[in-house]
Amino acid sequence: MKITSKTAGKDLGYAACAAEAPKSVTHASQVRDMSLAPSGERKIAWAWRNMPLLQAIKKDFEKTKPFEGLKITLAIHMEAKTACLCRTLAAGGAIMSAAGCNPLSTQDDVAAALATGTKNAPAMSVFAWHSCTPEEYEQHMTMALESGPNIIIDDGGDLINIMHTKLKHLIPDVLGGCEETTTGIMRLFSMAADKSLKFPMVAVNNAQCKYLFDNRYGTGQSVWDGINRTTNLVVAGKDVVIAGYGWCGKGIAMRAKGFGARVIVTEIDPVKALEAMMDGYEVMPMDEAVKYGDLYITATGCTGVITEKHFSKMKDGAIMCNAGHFNVEVDVDWLDSNTEKAEHKPNIMGYTLSNGKKVFVIAEGRLVNLASGDGHPVEIMDMSFAIQALSAEHVAKNHKKLEPGVIAVPKEIDQDVAFRKLAACGLSIDELTPDQAKYLLSWDIDSGT
Repeated sequence: MKITSKTAGKDLGYAACAAEAPKSVTHASQVRDMSLAPSGERKIAWAWRNMPLLQAIKKDFEKTKPFEGLKITLAIHMEAKTACLCRTLAAGGAIMSAAGCNPLSTQDDVAAALATGTKNAPAMSVFAWHSCTPEEYEQHMTMALESGPNIIIDDGGDLINIMHTKLKHLIPDVLGGCEETTTGIMRLFSMAADKSLKFPMVAVNNAQCKYLFDNRYGTGQSVWDGINRTTNLVVAGKDVVIAGYGWCGKGIAMRAKGFGARVIVTEIDPVKALEAMMDGYEVMPMDEAVKYGDLYITATGCTGVITEKHFSKMKDGAIMCNAGHFNVEVDVDWLDSNTEKAEHKPNIMGYTLSNGKKVFVIAEGRLVNLASGDGHPVEIMDMSFAIQALSAEHVAKNHKKLEPGVIAVPKEIDQDVAFRKLAACGLSIDELTPDQAKYLLSWDIDSGT
């Protein structure tokens, strides 16, 4: 097959397949530089040795082959942990096509490693490179979907959107899929509400072993990893404003407090605002919080959280970043169009406002933990991707009984992952005795008094 790629009229030497490649081609890829594969393999090997849950699931899949003859298209942040999930699914017989789900989160060496393969991990179709344009980003996802998937694993809902708008003719072959994020599930529920969702999607994000650990501890640690390695500034003593007090916001706030910051939370939900207050944080509207913050972190999944009306009220030198899926929470477009801007160090853009103050944005307002870091810790993603792998298996085995719409992760999968994680940590727990189980299920109880 002819390998070509051009961007802005310049041949950049990408390893690529032409967009018009026939649908029968399953190992065509479009990645930045195939020679980076050895570096990617080293990253994958490090992640793999710290992912005991996926290791065990891979062994099971090698025996049972739940995806034999099925095609899976996946779009999750293209880095080492995601590569481990891809290879686990492939071990179960899946024909894999993978794309990135964020223009700045792809690690080019990992993409090259997946596309190249090894003796024990065959090459798969990969469409992703770092700093892709919006057009390239959509093209990569489209090319991954043109394989004609039976199962879709999405992170943010872009694969599902493209399938339902531009590739509708491929929908009849889709058995179902899984969604990784809060933002993606919000989009799925919206589609389901107006009957637009044409196949079942498992809400992986809503599994306890996902949101209680990935969203809270994973986001809490990785966001600060991205901020600290990019800014190289002390956190202790600073005023940190966190927009949104869902599980991600809780984790970010917890770590900020641990670093010694004074934490302010902004919210639209009165219950979550009360939680933040009782957890020891200041609570106020963003219009007021902008007067105090040294650092702002958005984690709402919504748009227009920090906008034109807020920038001029900020302290000189205030820093903003985003931990929500899309780059719409901080209005970077307004800053780009209405201020003088200059990059002050890699991944930090400075904006001079009309009042003379300077404010800064990390990673273009995109996911700071991935655009400025390596994403969630390996052990955390081991749990999340265990849920993904087992949920995909659930779809493959039960698709005939599943209706279009958003479906919950079966409780037994959640429990299975929890028990696997406990075992991997060398821990065990109590079990109910028959009498205790009977007691808990009884309503007419003799208290003995």
